[in-house]
Amino acid sequence: MRMHICKRSPSSARWTRELYIREDHERPGIAMKLRPRPTSKSAGLAAHLIELCSFEFEMAFAVSVKHAGQKHDLQLDPSADSPASFKQRIYEKTGVPVAQQKVLVKGGQLKDDADWSKLGIKPGHAFMLIGTAEALPVPPPEKIVFMEDMTDSELAKVSSDPSGLINLGNTCYMNSTVQVLRAIPELQTALNSYPGTLSSQQSDSALTASLRDLYKDLSSQPGGPQSDGYPPLLFWQILKGHVPQFQEMREGRPAQQDAEECWNAIVNALRGTLDSLPGASNGTDRTARFVQQYMTGEIITETKSVEAPAEASSYSSEPFLELKCNITVDTNYMMAGIKHALDQPVEKTSPTLGRLAQYQQISRINRMPHYLTVHFVRFYYNRQTRSKAKIMRKVKFPFDLDVQEILSDDLKKKTKAVTDRFQEIEKDRRERGKVRKRTKIAIAPAAKDSTIGTSAGTSDSASAIEPAAARDDDTELYTAAGEAKKRAAEYLDLQQIMDPSLTGDAGSNPTGLYELWGIVTHKGASAEGGHYLAWVKSAANPAGPAYDPISRYDGDPDKEEWFKFDDAKVTTVTRDKIAQLDGGGEDSSAYILLYRAKDLE
Repeated sequence: MRMHICKRSPSSARWTRELYIREDHERPGIAMKLRPRPTSKSAGLAAHLIELCSFEFEMAFAVSVKHAGQKHDLQLDPSADSPASFKQRIYEKTGVPVAQQKVLVKGGQLKDDADWSKLGIKPGHAFMLIGTAEALPVPPPEKIVFMEDMTDSELAKVSSDPSGLINLGNTCYMNSTVQVLRAIPELQTALNSYPGTLSSQQSDSALTASLRDLYKDLSSQPGGPQSDGYPPLLFWQILKGHVPQFQEMREGRPAQQDAEECWNAIVNALRGTLDSLPGASNGTDRTARFVQQYMTGEIITETKSVEAPAEASSYSSEPFLELKCNITVDTNYMMAGIKHALDQPVEKTSPTLGRLAQYQQISRINRMPHYLTVHFVRFYYNRQTRSKAKIMRKVKFPFDLDVQEILSDDLKKKTKAVTDRFQEIEKDRRERGKVRKRTKIAIAPAAKDSTIGTSAGTSDSASAIEPAAARDDDTELYTAAGEAKKRAAEYLDLQQIMDPSLTGDAGSNPTGLYELWGIVTHKGASAEGGHYLAWVKSAANPAGPAYDPISRYDGDPDKEEWFKFDDAKVTTVTRDKIAQLDGGGEDSSAYILLYRAKDLE
């Protein structure tokens, strides 16, 4: 609000500072401060010098601070409150010490010397606060509040579900990638030990540090379906600096980008910065880093002549971060698409024929990483539309993946014995899980009937309905303690038949058996548009209870829960919904799949 006032000075141009305070009749109860600002130094005759002053009203207005799922109301007076004093009042409201506060504003964090006029703060503005609160003075004891009496925000605060990420403008490609990578617990451990800073001059280091901080902030952020989500502002800014292409704008807003390119950008940055986990090695390489250790495999390629069979084949090896699944008119299953990508015809000069000749390249895996990434090649460049079109063909993917058929002959020999034995063990574990489940269900009725039978003088009634497994001599096997003991023996058995080169290769998969752990999907008809989502197995939730490898065999696989990350919105779905992400239309279809080596213990 501005107004102009003419002030007459009979003999001097000296300014008299005055404070005009009036009541705002449009917004009662709000004090308005009037400050004179000269707009010209002279106007009129010397005898009656008229100075023009421009006055600007400034007032204290209501703002809010969002932190940990709660909204705190404050008053802000830009003319009287410095950013530092405002942060002190935030501490008094939230308990987050000033030194630990990250108050997000336009352009980054609120600095102590920031100019309010350049930040565009208006009445009703909602500040986002990041930081861990310390204990405030203990209030009087409060009554117990039951969950059914809680508000949506209170329910979100106590939820152990993971938090979503706010879409900052076509950033779903980044949000979905970050959520699936977060499902790797070993990555969290490596990041927590990373000493780098956001101010690093090295782009890879800054991106790694920002991902570390983002995951830490997400860990302290309340989750659940009612959560507001978390704004990954700092990470996005650093990612755009790391990948200039992501700065592209269309129609005044950030352009949609390819999630696979974002995935590769992040993983490649981590490859050059994160050290391997303490006490781990990668075969004979004692200096291996985390990505090489847990996410990188090795491919051996044989190139043999089609036209001159007598010509000696050539061999080469190279690391890989992902397996591609090519999609053709004949591709119905993921493994078929992977094999199509691994076996490719090439043309090169033949030393035997002295001309260009046809060759066949056959690639096979010679090292399996603990985390295997599969990229469904769904986008291709359409010359007619000059854009990346989408292949919508339905391609089935497995929840349990066996890669034995695409291993090198050498690795296949090393893994066959332990793989076959582990498959037998898995079958036994599922059977024991079924028995444990039946036993738990039958315990209550058995105990009840036992009481009735005893009173009637027929003590056989209890044993008549007690499960047969529970009457075995090895009853302990069907308890959690007994199962753990059995698992230890099975694991020792596997270790004894495992090839020594695989035992010493931390971060590899010694069996070739994987389970589906996370998916990035794309919804829409082209890469330039549409929407990306993330789907993560509930067992991978870093905010939830610890992963229990024993109970995983007790439940019904069809009722297995997964988290669906639609930017800030997080919901749970069952396994049958995940199976529907195989494509066939514009709806969400699998694009990047993350597989995890099955637990041997």
